[in-house]
Amino acid sequence: MKVLLVNGSPHKEGCTFTALSEVAKTLNEEGVETEIFQLGTKPLAGCLACQKCLELGKCVLNDRVNDCLEIAGQFDGFVFGTPVYFASANGAMIAFMDRLFAANILNARSCFYLKPAAAVVSARRAGTTATFDLMNKYFTISQMPIVSSQYWNAVHGNTPEEVRQDIEGLQTMRTLGRNMAFMLKCKEAGINAGVELPRREEIVRTNFTR
Repeated sequence: MKVLLVNGSPHKEGCTFTALSEVAKTLNEEGVETEIFQLGTKPLAGCLACQKCLELGKCVLNDRVNDCLEIAGQFDGFVFGTPVYFASANGAMIAFMDRLFAANILNARSCFYLKPAAAVVSARRAGTTATFDLMNKYFTISQMPIVSSQYWNAVHGNTPEEVRQDIEGLQTMRTLGRNMAFMLKCKEAGINAGVELPRREEIVRTNFTR
């Protein structure tokens, strides 16, 4: 079992990374492999709504979105981490998530279908719950079970050192890691016992005008 943790912060080893590392460490202790995917600092354009991803299974804009799509199928679960900018995820992370999930929502080749997911947010002070709500919407529209913790998945601090002083936040990250590992093991046990995945209907899309 493997979990991909996406660091949406431009800081490679900043506050968001510190939170994700606590989740990763706990997953490793539970026997789950992990990899942290760094979004990086290069510009990321928003979705063009060209719908070419439905044909190609990837975005027409070749950047970190496609890098992630290329490896996503190898993983059994996902954790997406973002810093809070103006009570929301940062712009690069929103662009990344929009395009990453657009290529999968209506695609039979989805690499996210029924794979457990969680969001982790990092803030100096406020805006965590609004950002947490925003991030979870990507999972619910993609048929991904959301992994919860003992509190909303957030850490507070302006530096990694301050985050490490957020003992409740770090405990929340560890609980999240254990809960993710449990869900992955339950899914694997169910499939091995012969439990079939849900029957999938052809997706129907309607507009409000008809």
